[in-house]
Amino acid sequence: MPASAGIFVFVGTNVIHQCWRHHLDGDAMTALRWIVRGIIGLLVLVIGLIGLALLGTIVPFPFVASTAPASGPVIRIYVASNPIHTDIAIPVESRSVAQFAELAASGLPITHPEAEWLLVGWGGRSFYMETPSFNDIKPGPTFRALTLDAAVMHVDVLGPIDTSNPDLLPIDLDVQSYRVLLEAMSQSFTRKDGQVIPIPGYRLGPNDRFYEGEGWFNALLGCNTWTARMLRAAGLTTGLWNPLPQSLTLSLRLFNRLPPH
Repeated sequence: MPASAGIFVFVGTNVIHQCWRHHLDGDAMTALRWIVRGIIGLLVLVIGLIGLALLGTIVPFPFVASTAPASGPVIRIYVASNPIHTDIAIPVESRSVAQFAELAASGLPITHPEAEWLLVGWGGRSFYMETPSFNDIKPGPTFRALTLDAAVMHVDVLGPIDTSNPDLLPIDLDVQSYRVLLEAMSQSFTRKDGQVIPIPGYRLGPNDRFYEGEGWFNALLGCNTWTARMLRAAGLTTGLWNPLPQSLTLSLRLFNRLPPH
């Protein structure tokens, strides 16, 4: 290549480069900086939340166990998990039926002769009620779940359950701890004139009901942290912060003597 041609290519490339820089020195360069900062900020947030979730799993709460291991007669309950949500399964027996007698008055068949378990959970109103399966996920309920949403209680009446299901974590409670658990769960229902408040028009099956719940829901303090709080009331130790079913069940196994599955 002749020297003059080389000089021409060099000069032309330099001109293009300078024009590109000049073009980005304005609004485009500012926008690019904000995009880069946003991506970095999002990555830092995600990594931070993962770190906090791991830390919340391995740090016990309460820091000192509040009760001795169950002795004497025990009542077995289960923590039921799916990829994003946990419920507490309690047996249908005299104490649970007495504690939740008002649910029967609302039409929930807890006294049906084939009823064996109550599956009780707490969650965000929009996501819980409008997303019965992953196929039903919609932007509106998801946004409210990630920000702030009113709370609801959900109770399902079940017959026999497959206790060998790996999604069911067995927990044995003594009678007093079981009574405390029932009372704590009962207090999670909002009441008017001393009665729970059913939410008409919403159900996931033939034997369940939604009710107005106490508190507010968001993704960081959601259904799984409620489950953890109920279990701590009954004397169990959980992780300090359990936003996911996986972190909750792992912490329960780490810090408590659970029956074999």
